[in-house]
Amino acid sequence: MADGDDREARVFTVETRFQKLARQPGGVSREKALENAAAKIEEIVPSFDDWVGQELEALSSLIKKAQAGDAPSDWIEGSNSHSRQIRDAGTTMGSELLTFIASSLCDVLDAIEAGAECNIESITCHIDALFLARQRQFRGMKPDQVPELTKGLRRVVEVVSTTPN
Repeated sequence: MADGDDREARVFTVETRFQKLARQPGGVSREKALENAAAKIEEIVPSFDDWVGQELEALSSLIKKAQAGDAPSDWIEGSNSHSRQIRDAGTTMGSELLTFIASSLCDVLDAIEAGAECNIESITCHIDALFLARQRQFRGMKPDQVPELTKGLRRVVEVVSTTPN
């Protein structure tokens, strides 16, 4: 704009193709969509434990290789990917504790990627907690039901996040 031009910017909305399609008549009602989603989740629940087990084994394998000095160069990214998968699915599948622990591990791995010192013990502590949360007596628990565990993991994240490399 030229000097002295006091016109204000005009803000306008753009209707996307998705918005147009969403407003078309027909389709499924919100209630039906939620019902369908809940039914699909119930269908998936029996295989969730096996899936979590596979994710944890892959994650654990990467960490063991890192401990042995035999990890691929992208082991942090791979570990973070497995941890994010668990975090993202946990609460939906009724495992809030699993989500909390995986989220905490993501914070540790993110800090290491950002340059914090790689303290492998902080990672193995989280891996052990994930395996614990997967056990039958901890399934369905919320983080506030195990305050010692959650406080300890928060402290680990705090220490790792503030430790320069």
